[in-house]
Amino acid sequence: MPDGSEISAPPSSAKVRETVQAIVTGAGSSFYWAFRFLPRPRRDGMFAVYAFCRIVDDIADGKSSVEEKLDALDEWRTEVRRMFAGQPTQMVSRALLMPIERFDLHQEDFLAVIDGMVMDASGRMCAPGLLELELYCRRVAGAVGKLSASIFGVRRPEGRSLALSLGQALQYTNILRDFAEDADDGRLYVPRELLDAHGIASRDPQVVLRHPAMERVAAEMVAMAEMRFRAARRVLKTLPRGPSRPARIMLTTYQRLLSRLITRGFAPAVLAQPARISAAARLGIAVRECLR
Repeated sequence: MPDGSEISAPPSSAKVRETVQAIVTGAGSSFYWAFRFLPRPRRDGMFAVYAFCRIVDDIADGKSSVEEKLDALDEWRTEVRRMFAGQPTQMVSRALLMPIERFDLHQEDFLAVIDGMVMDASGRMCAPGLLELELYCRRVAGAVGKLSASIFGVRRPEGRSLALSLGQALQYTNILRDFAEDADDGRLYVPRELLDAHGIASRDPQVVLRHPAMERVAAEMVAMAEMRFRAARRVLKTLPRGPSRPARIMLTTYQRLLSRLITRGFAPAVLAQPARISAAARLGIAVRECLR
C-alpha cells in the first residue's frame, strides 16, 4: 500500500492513534482546530477520516504514472471493503473501525472520495463541464462532509444538506486559492461553460490564467462559492450549536480566506501570491466559536 503503514499483526490502539496523528499534524490542515476541540471519540474519528482522505489525495497528486495511481486507488477501494467487513490491513483503516460503528459511517461515502481522486488522477479535471465539476465536488468534499456530519452528531437529513452546501463552498474556495498551483500540475478546475462565455478558447491552464478575461471568470466562481456559503449558513441556523460547532469554525475560516482572495484579486500577476489564514488566526476562530 502506498502509505507504508500495512500491518502484519494487530497494532496497539496507541500505535494506531500515533500513526493517524502524524498524518494529520504533518499535513498542516486548515481543519485541525475545528477538530481539536471535539470530544476524544469524535476527534479520533475525524482525524482518522482526514488521514484516509490525505492518503488517497496524495496518491492522486503524486508523481507516479496514471496507471500506477489508478492501481493504488483501486487497492484502497478494496481496502475500504475489507474495512467494512472488519478485516482492515492498514493502520488508518484500523483507526476507522470504531468511528464506522459508533457514528454509522457509510461505505459509499469512502468510495465516493476515491472516485473523486480517480477523476484527478486520470486527468479529467482540466476545464471540465459544470456538471462534472459539481460531481467532483460532491465526491471529494460532499462525501467527506457527510462523514464529518455523522461524526459531529448532526442529524442525517440536515447533515447531508450541510455537507453538500458547505463542502462545495470550501471546495470552490480551494479552487480559487490554488489556481496557480493546480495549473502547474496541468489542472484547471474551471467549468468550460464559463471559459466559453468569456471568450477563452484555450484549455491550457497556463494560457487560461494569463487571459485578460480570467478575472471575470474568477468573479463568477466567487459568486458560486458565496451562494453555497449562504446555503450552508441557512442550514446551520436550524442546527444545535454543539454538534455543528466544527462546521461553523470551518465556514468562518474559509469565508475569511475567500475575503482575502477577493481583496488580493485574480489578475495573472498575483495568482501565485499566497492567501492563507495563519495558524494563530485559525485557533482564534475556533476559540471564539467554542466560547459562544
